[in-house]
Amino acid sequence: MDRTQNAESKFLEGYTCSQAIVSEYCEPFNLDLKTALNLSAGFAGGMRLGKTCGAVTGALIILGLNFSGPHSEKPEDRKNIYKAASEFQKKFIEIHGSTECRDLLAVDISTAEGAQIAKDKNLFKTVCPQFVKNAAVLLESLINENESGGRAVTSG
Repeated sequence: MDRTQNAESKFLEGYTCSQAIVSEYCEPFNLDLKTALNLSAGFAGGMRLGKTCGAVTGALIILGLNFSGPHSEKPEDRKNIYKAASEFQKKFIEIHGSTECRDLLAVDISTAEGAQIAKDKNLFKTVCPQFVKNAAVLLESLINENESGGRAVTSG
């Protein structure tokens, strides 16, 4: 299995959407698994508020590790991550129409009623895996483009 399939499998095994992404991509950045899981745990379900999908925020964490310069506290070393983050989100929106959980699921899971509807409709097992898989595919593509001297998100 490749990373995209592994991320989807991890989600289906019980990892949150954000954990599935971050845990699958943590090793190349010397981020230990336990730290990766803890770091990304709070992003699931749009940070529990139906906001930005955890698969998206998980991918943004990994993009930050991949594209931030050595001194990311300085504006010039954040240019590449900003480009990569924008490109990732634009592509995710092209595929799914939004990055927001409440839009993606067509229910506001931040409310008890909405969470119950999502559970009753089995959305976390039938709809969310595709968000995780597509986030991983887009992430993989951006990382590979960067490694092979890709376009807009490379240094320079």
